[in-house]
Amino acid sequence: MNKQNLTYLVLFFVILGVVLIFVSKPETSPSGFETVSVDEAREMLEKDDFFLLDVRTPVEFNESHIEGAVLIPLENGYGSNLGPDQLLEARINEVPKGEKILVYCRTGRRSAVASQMLADAGYTDVYNMGGGINEWMAAGYPVVTGP
Repeated sequence: MNKQNLTYLVLFFVILGVVLIFVSKPETSPSGFETVSVDEAREMLEKDDFFLLDVRTPVEFNESHIEGAVLIPLENGYGSNLGPDQLLEARINEVPKGEKILVYCRTGRRSAVASQMLADAGYTDVYNMGGGINEWMAAGYPVVTGP
């Protein structure tokens, strides 16, 4: 192979690499679930039946929660000291398969983890409410206060 052909071959691979970098785009959301805004979540709850899963702690839930939510905490914190058998990982079978599931927490971080956990366990139609109950209340949507 002469020097000119080698130059063309190297140039070809450089251009191919640049094209692949610009054409391939990173996945914008974790696989298996979709993150929705609080406005989308409210609309979804008004239009369809959902299993509404609150993954915060009992203390947080008792302060305020969305009506109809089922509490299954993801982890300890915020004044709770739950046993491992009381957390979502051990109680995942309490979440009905075959139903649409909307998951929320305080800010959206824990609910994203819980949504991925559900998706990994084979659940479909899982939605994470981005911004959590903080954004829900900031939007003026109703909550239940007290236990």
